[in-house]
Amino acid sequence: MSIRAWQVQQLGEPTEVLTLVDTEVPRPGPGQVRVRVRASAVNFADTLMCRGEYQVRPEPPFVPGLEVCGDVLEVGEGVTHVAVGDRVLGGTAVPHGGFATECLMEAASTFAAPAGLDDAASASLMVSYQTGWFGLHRRAGLRAGEHLLVHAASGGVGSAAVQLGRAAGAHVIGVVGGADKVAIAREMGCDVVIDRREQDVVETVKAVTDGHGADVVYDPVGGPSYAASTKCIAFEGRIVVVGFASGRIPEPRLNHAMVKNYSILGLHWGLYKERDPQSVPACHDELVRLADAGKITPLVAETFPFEETPAALARLAGGSSTGRIVVTA
Repeated sequence: MSIRAWQVQQLGEPTEVLTLVDTEVPRPGPGQVRVRVRASAVNFADTLMCRGEYQVRPEPPFVPGLEVCGDVLEVGEGVTHVAVGDRVLGGTAVPHGGFATECLMEAASTFAAPAGLDDAASASLMVSYQTGWFGLHRRAGLRAGEHLLVHAASGGVGSAAVQLGRAAGAHVIGVVGGADKVAIAREMGCDVVIDRREQDVVETVKAVTDGHGADVVYDPVGGPSYAASTKCIAFEGRIVVVGFASGRIPEPRLNHAMVKNYSILGLHWGLYKERDPQSVPACHDELVRLADAGKITPLVAETFPFEETPAALARLAGGSSTGRIVVTA
């Protein structure tokens, strides 16, 4: 028996190094699960992994794809919370990643897929929404009634934070780049949407909060977005640093943070699996509750067939997409 898989045989751009191959069926080790892939969400980390620039650096050949929805085919030693036939979502065990007809998943990151979400949405739930939940609640302590500023609010990571902020009772201000993304951000739950190409972010945030500023900033962009955040952050506000999609890592002015009494909070969601593993399934349970209540639904903007996986990664890397991009079986 064999499976089909998009394999990175040497490091480089996904469209240049991904090769569709027939390879052996992966067998789960202790604490792993083998699944038939229904859908695989594309993450920016997948493109970085292909280039050898991600913190996880598997040696070629390997199959990327960090987040999937699929059906359990086989469980490894010690796995008791899922069984053969279950529809699940979660994180894969690279080098046997999700851009394949079958893959391995880490049991600790394998959860039941909500019945109310289709395969593409389920594949998109874990990374963006768990990142958002830990960022807003565990790190920033977001409270109902506070002003939440979300950069890249129409993207996959940002739209998740928008929905979670709305569900928490916050007043959500979204920042987008382009008129075509304004309506999407509003649909996701933003009370106010700022088109940074047409409006001054700092002045608009101050205006819509009556000079108070943003209590919490969720920033997956970095660069100029972070700089703007420091100029409209509220007294005792919290800036959550999620990523650097702009390609520019800011250098914080700590004297500015001291003078204005705001906090800069780093967020590495993956560390919770190591340092506080019980918090991850508890977070998933809360996300399922919110999904079942209709308060969160991943924004799946585009789907690509399995045969076009390299094009899906190229689309994400281009930086103009909205919501999540998903490869479907």
